[in-house]
Amino acid sequence: MYRFLIIIERAERNFSAYSPDLPGCVATGRTREQAAANMHKAIELHIKGLREDRLPVPKPHSFAEFIAIPA
Repeated sequence: MYRFLIIIERAERNFSAYSPDLPGCVATGRTREQAAANMHKAIELHIKGLREDRLPVPKPHSFAEFIAIPA
């Protein structure tokens, strides 16, 4: 099983998502939830394509953390 970090950002009219560990693998959605679901599908297809091309699947190395700064 792989666990890839995804970043979801608000755009003007929708949301976009990408994974720092999988360059070129992106997705969008009208809602944050839809963007996340679409990104899940995009990652599955991306990994399938890598395997079909006999390329290695990158090992996940990214992580995220929130830092609180007093106001």
